[in-house]
Amino acid sequence: MTLITRASSALCRWWWRLWPSSSQFVVDQEMWRGLIVELGRRGLDGQREAGAFLLASRLEDERRVARVIYFDELDPCCLVGHIHLRSGAFSKLWDLCEADGLRVIADVHTHPSVCVAQSDLDRENPMIARTGHLALIVPCYGTRPVKAHEVGVHEYCGDLGWKSWLGPKAERVLRIRGR
Repeated sequence: MTLITRASSALCRWWWRLWPSSSQFVVDQEMWRGLIVELGRRGLDGQREAGAFLLASRLEDERRVARVIYFDELDPCCLVGHIHLRSGAFSKLWDLCEADGLRVIADVHTHPSVCVAQSDLDRENPMIARTGHLALIVPCYGTRPVKAHEVGVHEYCGDLGWKSWLGPKAERVLRIRGR
């Protein structure tokens, strides 16, 4: 890699971190509460990570979560301390999306502590390696109520890596709204 390539790559990463996301999405407050409770339950109340895909209508422009599908519904053996989804889970996910007119807008998984930055494993293995896909990280294995500013929101940017929003900046992308 040449010096110019490295410099332009660093500049691109810097630009992506500053530029506002077009990936903002909305989740209903009751759905959010249910998601967090269910992640905690599926994670054996703080014993392991758990996760889900957040789905929205393919027909609507707004990115509003319409349905949650948990990883272990797609692959019952995927929760092994960390999350390991096998390829068959993705076939089930795409079939479900096709049948119900949905699209995946994000994935969410839990981490053991309040740290919601991506681990090396998270960064190197996006659930869906498509530019613009969002990966949310929920603290404390989802064992307590969680507000948007406590979530790590990470956008996959392909060869540019990841753009992340932490703390109050996470609320720029993740909108939890009551009815």
